[in-house]
Amino acid sequence: MILLKITNASDVVASKAGKIFEKMTPDMIDQKLVESQVIQQMIEQLQLEGLKGEISSVKGLDLNEDALITKSSFKVSITKTF
Repeated sequence: MILLKITNASDVVASKAGKIFEKMTPDMIDQKLVESQVIQQMIEQLQLEGLKGEISSVKGLDLNEDALITKSSFKVSITKTF
């Protein structure tokens, strides 16, 4: 299993769409936009390599050094099979 945490979603939205758009959108929306794009690009690349599996977007998980922390609000938002 691979865990990927995106920490600069707002910066990416600002650089791609402009500072004004980034200021108008909440950080949660920025995170969803970037996650959606990353998931789609990962699926395309993994399929090209012949790999099959699932990618999930999960809320309520955190990583602290080598400890995986689940919060009471843990939720799988999206799962895509490739």
